[in-house]
Formats: sequence, structure tokens, C-alpha cells
Amino acid sequence: MRIAKLGVVGAGTMGSGIAALAASAGIPVVLLDLAGADGDRNGAAKAGLERARTARPAAFMDASRAALINIGNLDDSLELLRDCDLVLEAIIEQPGPKQALYARLEPLLKPNAIVATNTSGIPMRVLTEGRSARFRQHFLGMHFFNPPRYLHLLELIPTADTDPAALDAVRHFSEVVLGKGIVIAKDVPGFVANRLGVYGMVAAMTGMMESGLTIDEVDALTGPLLGRARSATFRTADITGLDVLLHVSKGLSASTGEDFSMPSWVESLAASGRLGDKTGAGFYKKVGKDISTLDWKTLEYVPQQKVDDPAIAALMKEGLEKRLPMAAKLPGKYGEFVRNYLVRMSHYVLATTPAISYDILSVDRGIEWGYAWEAGPFQQMEALGVDFLREGFERLGLEKPPLLAHAKDGAFFGAVDGGWTQMGFDGSFTPFPPTPGQISVESVHARKGGAIEKSKDANLLDLGDGVLLLQARSKMNTMGAGVLALLRTGLDRVRDGKYVGLVIGNDDPRAYSAGADLGAVVAQVQAHDGKGLDEMVRYFQDGAMMLRRAPFPVVAAPHGLTLGGGAEYALHADRIQAHAELYMGLVEAGVGLIPAGGGTKELLFRFTEQLTPYDEADPFEGVKRAFKLIAMATTSTSALEARSLGFLRPVADRITMNRDRLIADAKARVLDLAPDYVSPISRTITALGKEALGNLMYAGWAMKEGGQITDHEVRIARELAHVLCGGDGPPRLVSEQDILDLEREAFLRLLGTKETQERIAYTLKTGKPLRN
Repeated sequence: MRIAKLGVVGAGTMGSGIAALAASAGIPVVLLDLAGADGDRNGAAKAGLERARTARPAAFMDASRAALINIGNLDDSLELLRDCDLVLEAIIEQPGPKQALYARLEPLLKPNAIVATNTSGIPMRVLTEGRSARFRQHFLGMHFFNPPRYLHLLELIPTADTDPAALDAVRHFSEVVLGKGIVIAKDVPGFVANRLGVYGMVAAMTGMMESGLTIDEVDALTGPLLGRARSATFRTADITGLDVLLHVSKGLSASTGEDFSMPSWVESLAASGRLGDKTGAGFYKKVGKDISTLDWKTLEYVPQQKVDDPAIAALMKEGLEKRLPMAAKLPGKYGEFVRNYLVRMSHYVLATTPAISYDILSVDRGIEWGYAWEAGPFQQMEALGVDFLREGFERLGLEKPPLLAHAKDGAFFGAVDGGWTQMGFDGSFTPFPPTPGQISVESVHARKGGAIEKSKDANLLDLGDGVLLLQARSKMNTMGAGVLALLRTGLDRVRDGKYVGLVIGNDDPRAYSAGADLGAVVAQVQAHDGKGLDEMVRYFQDGAMMLRRAPFPVVAAPHGLTLGGGAEYALHADRIQAHAELYMGLVEAGVGLIPAGGGTKELLFRFTEQLTPYDEADPFEGVKRAFKLIAMATTSTSALEARSLGFLRPVADRITMNRDRLIADAKARVLDLAPDYVSPISRTITALGKEALGNLMYAGWAMKEGGQITDHEVRIARELAHVLCGGDGPPRLVSEQDILDLEREAFLRLLGTKETQERIAYTLKTGKPLRN
């Protein structure tokens, strides 16, 4: 079974978000909703599509992909679903309307078409009552998390009747095409992530009232401090919507017999119409730039009070494994809250996991991927230690869960050569189930012989089949001396003949590389070492050109933040295999510089060469395009946008939707290129010289006169224009090295200015740009 066209019924927040994700992946989508009683019959679907178009954060990876969505209504347009391979229902969370829809779909769809529900908790067996055996064989649950583009988790809930081929088809489509992380969940109320996530929210509210804390304090304690998302407890609730939370909590209470009830004051808050972000007020209220926080005792809003606790600030400097047990030892009411919250959450996870999940790994992945935790509950329990858990259970009068008794020395996971094991419900350990098409950098590093060379800033790893991986591991994977040195070592090793190519990538969830090491640059400036600075920039440039000229394929695998020097090195690879969530840009102008690791040169040559086939094309358009991208420090918001901006090439560079598959896909590109690889030839173009320089500077002066840029930004623009135009002389033929030399000279001149040095110092201190 191959899924090539998707139908989505229900154009609400989830339905429209799922449609936008699929369209972003290039899948044609039919989006239907109820027919309008008056006026536009497709009004509901149209409103859903518009909601997705204007969503922030963006639901589409490229706004133009909205053209792949065909809207309609359930009365007039049901026929549009006839040729869909998968129809996903995301309508009102009640069995009756869903069952009625399925009755209409069954005689309409192709024999092998799959029907799925996005229900967050209604049992599959209830939804398929009265349906034929064929329908039940092609039916399952697909529970996305909001927003679908950004949260990795997708729970698949097959039934005893679901055809394994249908499940395999949906899993492949979801993992490879949509980029989701799959957890196979049992058909029980709340499945895995919501069952545990809602309990955690209730536990946080209970603990807040017990310890007499404020909403601001609880969000400070249940966010990054404990390895949770920045939205913590109450900000997450506002995003989700209080009406949704109350509906889910009541449903879980009714279906499980457990107490998931929210405090009465939450009911009162929702009854007053304050439902969170959708109504402009919930646990928080934002007016202009001012944020107020609910006083849960009075239901009135008070000015937000940021928690400024030195002990918490100190803990945030530690890694999670150390931070968690230390947080549990905080003094006073903060410590009391954290201890009780962690104990209750751990106890519920241990007691409930066998009933809701097929293994403990699925629980950790479900919570990490669905709620953006840094580490899942079982990893966190390992960090807390079995003594903490046992003492906590006894203190709160909780029975010791059988699963804890099986955990020898409190370990739920173990390591084997090249991989990891997980504890089963009987205490035995089995390897993590392999996922085809995925390579874990962590597992490669753990495998015997996997690490070829290691340093403080980088690793050189053997991916197998003759492919090496350069893994940066400096702060935010910056391209400092340690990374660049090991890169050269890697190039030498491949050149010696034992290997066939190189991948540059890592599995850091935040960044491919945040750029060059500005700290090292500052140190040279402070030492007044002009010669050392010149050599440093030459060394950086030479590294980029070594990638370009290597006699074997080099593939960059960028994802997340790919900025400055990190982007420059990616641009010089033979191919880029990018993750769909790619935030790529040459942002050096923000710190008062221009790209001098070959980035300015590369965009100039790339955009100029793209115009070559067109006799009537104005070569200045290529220069202007590069100038605008660099001067404005433009950064892509996705890999699709990076392609439209020109950072990715239309055919040569490809996009991987699933972050977990990125390294494997990059390795495959190396192996594809290696057999008949030929190094790129040296390039020349005609630099446009003085006339083009004048045109660019006129635009800069006009922006200065309009108050849009500062005097120093005019200086930056002038230096950039000078490089892109090949100097201020007549048009001339230039080589790549000619432009690299101009890059380096302009970079050093700007670095010598007080304003640029102030910008760099400010950014290093605050992480933010300074305009001066």
C-alpha cells in the first residue's frame, strides 16, 4: 500500500494543522468540513485553511504549499475523498458523529483505502461498531499532537482487526513523509502521552495548592528546571485550551475510574469564558506587551512575578542528570513542591505503564516527543535514584509499584555494544527495537570501533560502509579551532583511501552549528594580534575550500540553527541533506561583520551562475540577491524556504522530513555519489565593478536617509557591496580566491571598528544583536 493522497475531515485546529503538514511534505490534500448554512458552503473548510495560513508559529513550511489543499464540505464534496489513500477524521470528540461519518465513507472509498481517527481517547472498538470486517481491517487511530508541524509524536493505535499491511503503510507514510516519531499505543483511554501528561498537570495543580505557591512559581519549577518544556504547566494549558483540558480530564475520569478532576477554580475560570490563548486570557493574560498572571485564589489577574531564586539559577547550569536530584533537595516550599510532584508523577508512571504501553521506551519517547521533555519519565527516575523513589512513596503513603521491584539498582535501561537495552515488565532486558532508515549518532559512538578520533570539541565516527561522520560537540556546535582541526583530519583519512566519503552532522536537537567561534575572534582582537586574525580567517576559508575540492563526496546534514560559519561550510559541501526544520542564514551583519568563510563568495557565484543560461538576464540581479540576503541577515524558517532563498539548490540538495533519519539519508547520498565521483572544477565569473557598487550603495544610503539603518550599517553594506562587485574598478574576470581575499580584507577592516567590537561583545554576553 502506498499513500499518495490524503483526505482530512474536520478543518479545526488539528485538522487544518495536519493538512498543512502533509501539504508541506508535498502531499495533495482534500480538506472537508461541515457545509455552511448560509452563503459560502465551504466556509468552515476555508476558515480552517486560512487559520493554518496565518498560524504562528507557522503551520506551513512554505506558504505556497497551501495550493496543494483542495477544500470542500461534507454535503457537496464527499466525492473528493474517493481517490484518497488515507482519510483522517478530526471532527468533534463524540462517538456518534464519528460513527455516522464512517458509515458514509465506507461505500465511497477505494477497497484498500485506510480510515484513521485523530481522537485523543475514544476507544477504537467503540468507533468501529457496526462497520464491516473490511473497514475494520483498514482502520486505526492516528493521534497527532498540537501543533502537528512541531511536535514529533504521533501515536498509532491499531486494533486487533487492523491489517498489518495497513499499519505498515501508515507508519511508513507517517515516519518518512510526515517526519513523525511513532509510538504504537494500546487502545486504552488517553493512550500513552495524554494519560500521563494530563495526570502530571493535575499533580502540579494539586501540589501548588498544597504548598501555597503561585502559578508563576509552579511554571518556574515545572519547566526547564525539571527537563520539561519552557511552557511548563500553565502556559501549556493556555495553549491547549482550558475547555479541551477539562473535556479530556472528565473523559479520563469517567473511562478509567481514576481521579483526573481539575480543581473547582479551574472549572470557574473556564465557565467565565477564560479558556486560554483562544480567548486572550486563561491562566495568563496578555495586554499589549504586559503579561498578567491569574491569582488562583481570587481569579483576578496580578502583574507577572518572575521567580528570581539564586538556587534555581545555579541548578540551571547543571545537566539534567545532576539537576533533577539537586532540585529535589531545594529548601522550603519550592523543595516540598518539587519532591511531591516528582514522587507522584513517578509513581503514576510506574503503576500505569504496563496497562497503557507495550514497553517503557514508548513511554519515554511519547512524553519526550509529545510534551517536549528533555528526557522521559524512566530516564528521569534513573537520575533521581531508587532510594528517592522508595522514600517518597512511603512518605506519601503510596504502594510500591511492581515495576520498580524489577528495576535492579533502579536501572530501566542498559548499554550494549553499539546500542541500548530496556527493561521489560518482567525485569528482563531486551535491545531497543531497530527502526529501518535511522542511524543514532549516540549508538555509533557507543559501538566498539565506532569512534575513530575524539576531542573536546568534535568526534570523528565510522558510520559503516566506508563513510565517516564529523560530529561537532562544542558549545552550540560552533565551528572553532577544535572542530576545524578534526575536520581536516577526517578529510585526510578519507583521502588516504580507506573511506569513500564524509558526512558533517550531529544529533543535537537544537543546532547543526550556531556559527564560528566569536570568542576566539575576540581574544585575538583584545591581544591586538592582526597577523593572528588574518591567519585565523585564512584557516577558516581554506577549510571551506578543502570541502569543495576534496576528491570524494562530502555531504552536510544541517538542521535547526545553521548560522554564519556553520552555514558557510554547509554551502561548500557537494550536497546538503537538510532536515525540514532548518533555520539557515548568513547572519554576520548582526555582529557588524560580513561572511568571510566563503559564504559571500559562494552566494555570489551561485546566483550569478544561475543566470548564465539566460542571454537576456541582468547579472546585477544575482549580485543584488546575494547582497539582500547577507545585508538583511535573512534566515530561513524551514528547509523549503531555504531552498527558495537559495541556500539549498533546487535539485542537488534534498530535504528529510524526519530528524531521526537525517544522518542515514546523508550517508546514503555519500554512497550514491562515491562510485563515479569527480571533484568540482574551479570557477570564474565576471565581477561587475564600480557601476554595480554604486547601485548597491545608493540603496544603502536611501535606507539610511529613511532612518532604517545606522551609520555603521551603511559601512557594513559598503564593505559587502565592495566584495560582491569585485572591488570598485571596471568589470573583470575573478576567481573564487579573488573574492575570498576581498571577503577576508573586508572582515578584518570591520573587525577593527569600535562599533563591530561592541556588537560582538553584546551578542556574546546577551545572545541578542545590538544595533549601533
